[in-house]
Amino acid sequence: MEPEPLVDTVTLGRAASSTSVGFDEFYLSEMGRLVALARSLAGVAVAEDIAQEAMLVAYRRWREVGALQRPDLWVRRTCANMAVSQFRRRVAELRATTRLTRRRPDATPEPMSERAEEFWDAVRTLPHRQAQAAALRFVYDMPIAEIAETLGCSAGTVKQHLSRARQALSVALDLQDRSD
Repeated sequence: MEPEPLVDTVTLGRAASSTSVGFDEFYLSEMGRLVALARSLAGVAVAEDIAQEAMLVAYRRWREVGALQRPDLWVRRTCANMAVSQFRRRVAELRATTRLTRRRPDATPEPMSERAEEFWDAVRTLPHRQAQAAALRFVYDMPIAEIAETLGCSAGTVKQHLSRARQALSVALDLQDRSD
């Protein structure tokens, strides 16, 4: 029994020369090899996307690329460059994520009391803007002007949202109006 090769190879016909093929034939003859190239440089998960993207670039520039003596070499170089860029981007993202997770403080919040859970459940039932205004007010203890700036509305609008939120929460939580 013959051992499996370490490298996946794809052989699909001859190299395309620009004088003998249109884009459709070029695509069909080259796509399998491009996927294999991208797979070897960037991995299986993104190989087909990279190969398709390289072909898309070739299609958009087909007048120029198709006039080349060896358009297959051009699209292979493009695919290789895209695969390497994708690999580098993934490595950079992984490094950044690792760096940020080391710096991140413990994000596990302290458990809330049953009454606090009830309050925030009621806040989540409010209309969108009222809930946002209430959360900014109670979580960050923001003044009206900062809430208005954060939400991109006027201070009067924030006051109205907070007033309506307070009334709705009072009813939802069965509280008496304490503003008297």
